[in-house]
Amino acid sequence: MSTGPTLPTHLSANTQENRDQIISNGLLKKIVRGTGAQACNRQGLIPPYISQIYDELFVIHQKLQRKSSAQQEYALQLQKREHSLTEQEALLFKHEAALAKIRGVEEEVHTKFGVIKEQHEAEVKQLTEALREITKENRRLKSSFDSLKEVNDSLRKQRKHEFSMVRKSNDLCQVMKQSKPVKQEKVMATSKTATLPLNSQVYELLTCLMDWISDQHLSKIETQEEREDSHKPMVTWSSKKPYTQEKCIKLLPIAAEQLQWMPYVNPKLHMPVIKFIYWSIRQLHTDIQQHATMRSTMRRLGEDIFKGIVSKGNPDSSSEQSTESKSKSAAFFKSSCMPLRFLSTLIVLKTVTQVDYLAQAFDSLRIDLKTDEGKALFLEYQCVPVVLSHLKVSSRGLLSSALEGLLEMTMESGSLQPFLEACSNESFFRTCSVLLRSSKLDIPVLEKLCVILQKLSRIKSNKKMFELFALHQMLQELRRTINPDYTFLCINLNSILLNLELLKSSSLASSLSTSH
Repeated sequence: MSTGPTLPTHLSANTQENRDQIISNGLLKKIVRGTGAQACNRQGLIPPYISQIYDELFVIHQKLQRKSSAQQEYALQLQKREHSLTEQEALLFKHEAALAKIRGVEEEVHTKFGVIKEQHEAEVKQLTEALREITKENRRLKSSFDSLKEVNDSLRKQRKHEFSMVRKSNDLCQVMKQSKPVKQEKVMATSKTATLPLNSQVYELLTCLMDWISDQHLSKIETQEEREDSHKPMVTWSSKKPYTQEKCIKLLPIAAEQLQWMPYVNPKLHMPVIKFIYWSIRQLHTDIQQHATMRSTMRRLGEDIFKGIVSKGNPDSSSEQSTESKSKSAAFFKSSCMPLRFLSTLIVLKTVTQVDYLAQAFDSLRIDLKTDEGKALFLEYQCVPVVLSHLKVSSRGLLSSALEGLLEMTMESGSLQPFLEACSNESFFRTCSVLLRSSKLDIPVLEKLCVILQKLSRIKSNKKMFELFALHQMLQELRRTINPDYTFLCINLNSILLNLELLKSSSLASSLSTSH
């Protein structure tokens, strides 16, 4: 039997089956190393075909080792790649989150930009209107300044003429005394007759005319404070306003001079003169009142009406006559007649800047407003703008006094509803808005202001005024932050918000129970 390299059939069939078993049992490792196989081969113990099988197994083992190494390297590469992809995926998620945040910020920026653009356009429009009004006002002031200049020139000429006449009269009196000392009493009587009006009814006629002008003309024309809240065309007002102001500017200095004569006329005639002065002042703009000439006139008017006029003799009589005549006086601000005292108080509030004078004026006003007659006079003389001009945070000493006067008007009476209607305008709510925005208000001032606003909130049409000046938001914030121990203030705040339909009755009841 020949033995070639070809394996027997049964051995060839079992070779593949036994290969894995040999590898797994560790025999292949020993065989392929050639230690035992070479020794056996040298000794001729292993047949050649077995040796050939061993060689093939050794080759297969080497290939398997190389593949195993390659697979391990590939697995390591895959692991590194997976780690890299994981990091890239995390970074991608971060980028997506950042992009989403940027988109949100971009939308918010676009929204805010749109709001800012609208606000800017509204402010530009408002400033344009304000500039137009200021331009018109400057033209009016220039016209008023020209009128004041003319009045000043005419007064200067009049004063020169009066001074020359007085000097001539004094010279004449001295000549008469030197030439006829025996007839001194007769000369004095003649001089007194010449300086005083021969017919006292002239004053009655003038005061009747003043009454007529005040009641039928000056008090009917829309004043500066009221015009700010009116949007209707006023053809009659716009056409008559410059003419009326010019006349008031010319007449007020003369009226101030005539106050010196008041001690010598019937006290019944004082009221028409004071009323005429009051309505004339109300016709003038604040800018005109601050002009140098008018400021001097206003200050003199205020001081004379506050202090009263005390005279020891005729202002145009000689010194000897003055010492001989009895002292006479005319009281205005301190008059016992309420209508005269009330009007004098309003003039002091419009013309005087001294704090002590204004404090006394507000005290007098508050006392008079405790009566029904005082409340009626307050409405008759349209006093809301006068008091409103003193509701300023800068004048903290007078702010409380001014609010006390308005509080008296909120008492239940027949004057309450007309008073609330007089306050239902943009000027009043704008002033309240400025006050509430300040952080310097004391609790007593806040309480007084909220009482007035509570009364106004009961008028349904005033809801738009609260919203126009953002009062409802400020009151809500004040209610949220105020100390519950201030029960009176909390009650009024809740009542205002309830009237404005910003607070439910159940919430009001719970907040009241909490405050108690």
